Amino acid sequence: MITSVEQASQAIVERYAQELGLPDWTPREALVAPPRTPVEEAVQKACVQMGFDKVDAAVLARVWQAQSERQGRFDPHLWPEDQRDFGMLPWPRSEAFAPCPRQLGLYAVLPDAAWVGRMARAGVPTVQLRFKSSDTRAIEREVRAAVDAVRDTPCLLFINDHWQAAIEAGAYGVHLGQEDLGTLSEGDWQALRHSGLRLGLSTHGYAEMVRADRYSPSYIALGAVFPTTLKRMATAAQGTGRLRRYARLMDSYSLVAIGGIDAARLPVVAASPVGAAAVVRAIVAADHPEEAARSLMDQLAQLQGRPADT
Repeated sequence: MITSVEQASQAIVERYAQELGLPDWTPREALVAPPRTPVEEAVQKACVQMGFDKVDAAVLARVWQAQSERQGRFDPHLWPEDQRDFGMLPWPRSEAFAPCPRQLGLYAVLPDAAWVGRMARAGVPTVQLRFKSSDTRAIEREVRAAVDAVRDTPCLLFINDHWQAAIEAGAYGVHLGQEDLGTLSEGDWQALRHSGLRLGLSTHGYAEMVRADRYSPSYIALGAVFPTTLKRMATAAQGTGRLRRYARLMDSYSLVAIGGIDAARLPVVAASPVGAAAVVRAIVAADHPEEAARSLMDQLAQLQGRPADT
């Protein structure tokens, strides 16, 4: 299907390096699996050269091979974005989690129930309680307090990690990271689905998006878009070029962009097909958090071309 692996690889790099390549990145990782075809070899080499980690490079190699077989030819200028080539199932799905709004708007990630209440009263449409503690009773108290804090508001509350407490307290939804997926039993997943909770899942590239899709969550978080100092990241910041590609692939879902987003970076995030921008420090580190939240909401509404009060 291709005459030269090197030429095909270089064609991909020339077409996509400016859009999708990571700056100042030096290839240093061996390929994750031996390529089965010249197409897979060319794609893996190109993706590693552009700064994709080796697991994502292997995923893209397999997907590009599937795309080439489906179309009957290899095209180095056609980045894969068809869910069929990624092995994703069609919709609707009987085991899917309950849907949430496509436009979740400003999504504030907050450290405790007091912050949740402040932002709910300020009109933030979506919030996440990211309460860190090893004390089960403290977690249960904080989750209940957060649910109470949004009760008479239209604010949608997601609980990070603590899904049992979220079910018991009657939260709107729960957010889980990739590291959580392998720790839940089939019984846990059934309990989550039957509870009616909305489910959000974090992803950091193609391999994790494919994995998240198997659970048919309510929304998928894409990131980290920009560098962040809030937590140690296992992957490099993805950039807005990749964010746009990720969003087009995962357009069956409500999508949340996350990682290093502030007022200055909001326009380029809103230009991608995502329905929400998650912020942390842009609110909790602001001198006047309520004013910062309202300003971000107004800015996002204008960028998305909708009234500020929706």
